[in-house]
Amino acid sequence: MTKFLKKITTPLISLIFLLNMSSAGMAETTVSAEVGFIFNTLLFLICGFLVMFMAAGFAMLESGMVTSKSVSVICAKNIGLFSIAGIMFWMVGYNLAYGIPEGGYIGKFIPWSDASAVDTGYSDGSDWYFQMVFCATTVSIVSGAMAERIKLWPFFLFAAILSGIIYPIVMGWQWGGGWLAELGFSDFAGSTLVHSTGGAAALAGAMIIGPRLGRFTKSGAPAPLKPFAASSIPLVTIGVFILWLGWFGFNGGSQLAMGTADDAIAVSTIFINTFLAGAGGVMGAAVITRLHFGKTDVIQMLNGCIGGLVSITAEPLMPSPLAAILIGAVGGLIVVYGTKLLFSLQIDDVVGAVPAHLFAGIWGTLAVPITNSDVAFSAQLIGVLSVNLFVFIVAYIIFSTMKATVGLRLSKDGESKGTDVTETGVIAYAIRD
Repeated sequence: MTKFLKKITTPLISLIFLLNMSSAGMAETTVSAEVGFIFNTLLFLICGFLVMFMAAGFAMLESGMVTSKSVSVICAKNIGLFSIAGIMFWMVGYNLAYGIPEGGYIGKFIPWSDASAVDTGYSDGSDWYFQMVFCATTVSIVSGAMAERIKLWPFFLFAAILSGIIYPIVMGWQWGGGWLAELGFSDFAGSTLVHSTGGAAALAGAMIIGPRLGRFTKSGAPAPLKPFAASSIPLVTIGVFILWLGWFGFNGGSQLAMGTADDAIAVSTIFINTFLAGAGGVMGAAVITRLHFGKTDVIQMLNGCIGGLVSITAEPLMPSPLAAILIGAVGGLIVVYGTKLLFSLQIDDVVGAVPAHLFAGIWGTLAVPITNSDVAFSAQLIGVLSVNLFVFIVAYIIFSTMKATVGLRLSKDGESKGTDVTETGVIAYAIRD
């Protein structure tokens, strides 16, 4: 028995000794290049899956926010724009963003092809997929702002231009090593490059197409809510929860590496701050609507969550947990008062995309120097102004041209019947007598 125990314990003691030695020197060791390649690629793919699932969140949110006669078209728009964005990002978008000269302005109009090698640190295909779902997210932002009065195929045309040309250009300015990157501009996961870009295009479109029929009274005040009531608040809520989940992929994957312990810790920190900022946005909107308007507005709480998440996206790694909550809470307040501002200007943004993505995206980007002293406020301001002005002006010109040529808006009769009847012929909800 003693001999048997000795045979067992001696190798165990040796193994424990070796493990202790390995732990002591862990800080000095790294995984092989191939193992790092595998972990980094998995990060892109897994986080890309989460970001793709955000497409379902946008579809649910928008379907719930529009009236019951326009739900089928929202579903058609969301699956259509995602498909268009993927095709266009493969055809020209990826190389337009990453084929840019150092410090330059625009890349190459050529199709992307995979040239993966271990020494790049990750599979090219995984990076293309991860960046593609960001591109599709940008287009999704535009969809809801112009809902219930834009024709389906003109929207698809704009989706192709935004995903194939406009978004890749501004993406390349920063993430492709273009002039904003050289300037020192910082946007970790896209408060400006993704969310403000989508929001600026949405604002241009909403201004050009005009409000829904009867949305504002002659005095300029919003019309009574009933004719424009959201079709399903539970659906909106489900959509926001899906978006919140997807945001962990959005921000966490933007660490762009998982091959070291430091990277794993960073991704974990990003997850914490992303969650807390969303929660801060929810409660910021809940408190201010209760104090200012006398009722706790659930729609503003839901959009406040998105505003908080957008706000933290520019810098989700450096803030403390408390700072993340406060940054998100300010995003929630911006959503509430931004919505009120659009009402005063008679701009009909059906889902609240402009306050949640454009306004909160601007705040989040300008707030980066508060928690990251390596970033200059001047660089952030230049980045915010250049991206948003470029996107707004180009989108405004494109929408204006489409309005004057192929047509942008449904007829009055078509809008009255509902976009489901006039655009798809598929009724989402049966009307009961």
